[in-house]
This record gives sequence, C-alpha cells and structure tokens, in this order.
Amino acid sequence: MKKNVVRIVLGLAIVLAFVLHAARFFDVPFMDTLEAMTYDTRLKLTMPSTLDPRIVIVDIDEKSLAVEGRWPWRRDRLARLVDELFDHYHATVVGFDVVFPERDESSGLATLRQLAATELKDIPQVQSAIDAVAPRLEYDRIFADHLRGRPVVLGYYFSNQKVDGKGLAIGALPPPVLPAGTFIGRNIAFASFDGYGSNLPELESAAAGSGHFTPATDPDGVHRRVPMLAEYKGAYYEPLALAVVRLLFQSPRVVPGYPSDSMLTRNYPGLEWIEAAPVRIPVDEGANALVPYRGRQGSFPYVSASDVLRETADANVLKDRIVLVGTTAPGLQDLRSTPVAPLFPGVEIHANLIAGMLDGTIKQRPPYVLGAEVILLALAGVLLSVGLPLLTPAKATVASLVALALVSGMNLVVWQYGNLVLPLASGLLLIVALYALNMSYGYFVESRTKQRIAGLFGQYVPPELVDEMSQDPDRFSMESEAREMTVLFSDVRGFTTISENLDPKSLSQLMNAYLTPMTRVIYSQRGTIDKYMGDAIMAFWGAPVDDAEHARHAVLAGLEMQKRLAALGPEFEARGWPPLNVGIGVNTGRMYVGNMGSEIRVAYTVMGDAVNLASRLESLTKRYGVTMIVGEATKAALPDVVFRELDRVRVKGKDEPVAIFEPLGLHGEVGKEILDRMKLFQQALKFYRTQDWDKAELQLLNLQRADPHDRLYAAFLERVTYLRAHPPGSGWSGVFDFDTK
Repeated sequence: MKKNVVRIVLGLAIVLAFVLHAARFFDVPFMDTLEAMTYDTRLKLTMPSTLDPRIVIVDIDEKSLAVEGRWPWRRDRLARLVDELFDHYHATVVGFDVVFPERDESSGLATLRQLAATELKDIPQVQSAIDAVAPRLEYDRIFADHLRGRPVVLGYYFSNQKVDGKGLAIGALPPPVLPAGTFIGRNIAFASFDGYGSNLPELESAAAGSGHFTPATDPDGVHRRVPMLAEYKGAYYEPLALAVVRLLFQSPRVVPGYPSDSMLTRNYPGLEWIEAAPVRIPVDEGANALVPYRGRQGSFPYVSASDVLRETADANVLKDRIVLVGTTAPGLQDLRSTPVAPLFPGVEIHANLIAGMLDGTIKQRPPYVLGAEVILLALAGVLLSVGLPLLTPAKATVASLVALALVSGMNLVVWQYGNLVLPLASGLLLIVALYALNMSYGYFVESRTKQRIAGLFGQYVPPELVDEMSQDPDRFSMESEAREMTVLFSDVRGFTTISENLDPKSLSQLMNAYLTPMTRVIYSQRGTIDKYMGDAIMAFWGAPVDDAEHARHAVLAGLEMQKRLAALGPEFEARGWPPLNVGIGVNTGRMYVGNMGSEIRVAYTVMGDAVNLASRLESLTKRYGVTMIVGEATKAALPDVVFRELDRVRVKGKDEPVAIFEPLGLHGEVGKEILDRMKLFQQALKFYRTQDWDKAELQLLNLQRADPHDRLYAAFLERVTYLRAHPPGSGWSGVFDFDTK
C-alpha cells in the first residue's frame, strides 16, 4: 500500500473529478454525449420492436399530397376527414399533430365580400347571393362545427421566438392543466417558454382538448424526452400525448407526484411523476418524460389520409382506435432525429409516448438519480483506486473487465426490470480511466524502476527476476550482507590445450556457443551469474532475490548443464570443434553477498569459506572422474535427489574434513542398475575406510568390470594400492587430504 500511495492518490483525484461532475459542479459535454449514447444503446437493445395496433397514424403522406393536393388542405376537407374518422371508421379519440394558427381564405369568401363592399355595392343581388353561399365557404367555421362535441385534441407549440423583445404569441392558448404558483418553493427546472403558436380561437374552443408538441431536444439534437409540463407565464401546459390520454379517460385532472415521506418531501424538492388517473407518468428533474420507443418507424399502423377521405382504408384497422393525424412527407418538415432513427416522424413520437402511458413502460429518471450516481461513483471509484494498484497488470485487466461487466449488467437489469434509468457512461468511463491510470503509471513510472533494477542487476540475473524485483524495488540493494546461499563453479577441462589448437575467432565462437546455453540453464533455475572467468562460470542462488530452494535450483542447474553440454556435441563436431568436458562444484552455506571491490571497480559477488569450498569441489571433479560434486550441506537440503557418496576429504586451506557427493538425478529418474552399483560402491567405501584393502579392491574391480567408463573406480583402485604400501595407521578415519587446489 505504501509504495502505491501516489497511484492511489491520483486515482482518488480522478474519482473526485467524476463525483463533482455527477453533482453538477461543472459540465463536460463529452460526458453528456457519451451518456446519451449509452442511453440509446440500452433503448435499442430492449425495445420490443412489435406492432401496436391500438394507436393508428393517419398519414398526410406523399400519396395524399398527390391525390388531394399540396398542403395546407382546405379546412372543409379536414372537416370531412374528421367525419370519416368518427362516423365511418368509428375512431375513439383523434389527435392532430398539426396546428391551425391562420385563417383559411382559400374559399375566396373574403374577396367576394370585399367586392360586394366596393365595386359591386350597388347591386343588391350580389350581397344576397354572397350571404346565401357564405355558410358553405366559411371553412374555419365548418371545421370548428365538425370538431365540436367530438373527442378531438388539437396540437400547438411553444417557442422562445421574440418580436421587439416580446415572445411571439399566435392563436388562442388553451387553459393550463396546472395554474401559476403550483410549484412555489420547489426548485424544478421546467422547460420555460416566452411564446407560442396555437390554433384559431374558434377551433380551440370547439376542440375537446389541446396539447403542445414541443419536444425537449437534447444537446445532440436527438428527441428523447417530451416536457410533461411546459411553463408559460408561470402556468403549466400538457403535451399532445397526455391530452389524448386524458381525453380517453374522460379528462381526469393532472396531479403532481412527490415522495410520500414528509421529511423527505421537505428536503427533496424533486417532482417524480404526474398523475392523471389511472395513468402515472414518471418525469425527470425537468418534468420531462422519456419517450419509450417501441422500435423503428412503423411500430404503429399507418393509413394514408387520402384512403380515409375516399373510404378505401381498412375499417378494422381504425375502429375503436386512437388516431393521430400527422405527416411523414419530407416537405412538411415533421421528421425528427431520435435514438432509433436519424429521421423519424414526429407524429409517431406522440404515438410511442401514448402507448408508454397506457402500458406504464415509461422509464423513470427521477431527480434522486443524481445522488445515486454520486454515491455509486464514489464507492466504486474508491474500491478500484485502492484495489487496482495492488494487482498485477493481468489481474488488474481482469478486474477492470469484471467491473465493466458488473456495472453494465446491473444497470441493464435495473433498466429492464426496475424500469429505472441510472447513469451508465460515467461509471464505465471511470473504470476505464482508473485502469488507464494504473496501466500508464505502471508503464511510465514502474518501467523506470525496472530500468533502475535492470541497471543494477541486469548483468547478473535473468529478465524474469528483474520483473519480479521491480514489483518491490525497495527490498533490493547492492549493500553487502550475510545470507544462507548456494554457489556453483563450472570449468572446462583441458581448456588450455583447446585454446592452443584454435584460432582466436574460432575460439571466441566456441566459447559463445558454450557459455550462452549454460547461462540460459542457470537463468532458467533462477540463478545469478557472478562472473565469467575465461572458460569458467561462477553463479549463485539466494540473492538478490530470496530463494528458499536455492540448493535445489543450483543442483538442478548443474544436472541440466551436463545434459545441455552433451546435446551440443553433434553441433561442435559438425563445426570442427573438439568436444568439451566440464567440472562442476556446488556448495551451500553462509556467505557474504553484495558490491565488493576497490574504489576503482566493484562487482556484485559472493565471498566466504562456503564459496571457497565450492571452488575446491569443482577442482576435485577431475580427481574422481566425475562431472559434478556437491558438499554435505547441499546434499542435506535435497532429500528428493539421489546422491552417490564419493569420499571424505580435507581440502587445501581447511582443517575440517567434508563429505563430498555426486548428484545422479531425482528419485524415480535414476535406473535400478545405477542404484545397485551405487550400493556396491558404498560397501567398497566401507571396506576402504576400515582398511580392508583386499575386499575393497575386489569390490572396486567388480564395479570397474561392470562399468569400465566410470573413472571413479580406477581412482580408488590407485589409492588402495598406494595405501596398502603406505598404511595410514590405526587412527585413520578415512579422510583423504588434498594439498593442492
């Protein structure tokens, strides 16, 4: 935790920024755009994409314009459309996604009356004729008469367009559903307007109801919401969809909905829903309802207006249905950008909203979602800020992917089954940001640490250990210390002769071909290369990285070096190089490790009696005709390795004798024949140490005949011959003294 404090603090700073944004202390347009994209994705993933026959759209489409003429149509023709819908097709409620703000003068009645008052004023018959035909030419009155007494809802719009600094007001505005002062003391961000465009007074008074079709357009120009309560001069007006639904249910009054808890009500000013029994409509902090799009265009039946006027439409489609009159003709400019399509008929937006009101499928995004987002971001952010730095890059990646999946999955479950819209983009982006911070921090900051470690230890230890050390660099330094470790010495036999028979280039190539695989073997066993001394290799285990199995790794490295050297034989022969034979000495004990040397040059190395003994053991390999010898402490640490005891010796520079052993392999990997010979040699050693030279010699001769390539038996036969001629005396313990290195 301590080494990751900087990363954790940076992560918490990112979390704080996200929390402050969620709490609306500042605005980031990109975040709003991303949230809109995640909303649209969830909507499209979960919309039913089925046809809803309850609401029918009578479409003023291209066909209708071709048959009936260009828009606007005469009001008497619209009156006939109303008659057909109710009298012939028996619609339940009709809503017009059309506004009629100007008088219809297409009959020419106004022109006739002007003529009668001027050029033709002296002809009495003209005025009487005009009075006789006027009822048939007053199209607005005709339309109003055909609206009156029928369940028809007209549309109108609000705007903030101004003329001479004042809001533009056209037509007659219907009465509000909630009067001014309804929401005094409550901080609700209603969509507020300075002007409107409504219908002619006589049409407005004749209709059963009116509703605005003003959308709440998001910053990206997409229509996702509709104001359920639009504010104008302090009063509040309903949308077309709500007016249609209220008329369907015989116009129940609109009632604002607040949380029921009195304490919460006093401290929480948000409006959560509006109710028009039996319909309850969830609203957001601005009293907008989210449009529950069923699918792409065509989620409701479409009937051409010309087919209705000519009574050729399917009566079963329209009977007992809610009918919305609107247009899909591009020239009439009622195509909107929506989450489900870039061009979508405005009239079908109302149809989707009506269906959502009837089914109770309008998603909830109440004001308290703001607080929920803040809490969720804070909790998830703190957990990830503290947790991710403690994980490896691979585990951090998995954890971040799991967090993304959990956040997305839980959000989708709440969306689908709880009908609640919780912010998603901020949570996903926070997870990505924290993951990116940790990965980039690891790359830019920890890579420098790794480079420092590599600079200190890279020439000694394998890259895998450098990676391991970089996880906690403070644990490692080059200061000298005493440790229990294992050291290995390796030397090529007869190297002087080999070097004399090769030119410098060939000798260099041979050494590279030998030292490279040997080094890789040592690295594969987590070893540290101390130095190369011509053909010799010195390596150790247990530093700079702690290794509880340092003895095991060293011995396994020695065994593998022998196998690897044997595998190099054919390659060396093909290149005309002589075969190489090595001696390996391994010893375990307490040694000093660290930077050692002079003021001019230092090196990371090991020193001590245990190190010197390993060097002596390597030298003894040629005396016993074996490739590898280990000391007693090394053998004692490896119960799963088969060792052949070679001798008890006193090497030059040490007073105490030591037992020496040859590792043959792991238990289960050494053949029975070898094990049997090892037991026979143990008996020969017993005879040898009790000075029973005859039995020792006989046993050794039998072993030599069984395995003439094992030079150990010849070495002991020579020693038996010498000791028979020069008896060591009765106090001899079987220890052989070496006076050379």
